[in-house]
Amino acid sequence: MGWEVLVFGLAVAAVALGCLLPAGWLPVLPNDKLLHFLAFAGLSALAARIAPAWPQQGYWLLGLLVAGWLIEVLQKLVPGRNFCWQDLAANAGGIGAVGAAALLVRAI
Repeated sequence: MGWEVLVFGLAVAAVALGCLLPAGWLPVLPNDKLLHFLAFAGLSALAARIAPAWPQQGYWLLGLLVAGWLIEVLQKLVPGRNFCWQDLAANAGGIGAVGAAALLVRAI
């Protein structure tokens, strides 16, 4: 489990950094919502490896949802960024997709 936690921490740092950089520092992104979905789906997949059993996995996924909300709140403090409900929904969609897939895999 050691390497998964390290990769998870680095991935969280990368997602947080990407979400909290001032808008002027970033290139034009092709599909911001898809990037949010994929970023949080990837974090959720790593969390599922760290905590493969329910309910611990649910706690990790709930923590990611709270982290996504916190990032959106903090974006209000970053020049050129703001809170976006659609970004939060995309984050939740990525988390939910991996959570549902994990439940299906366990059921099979």
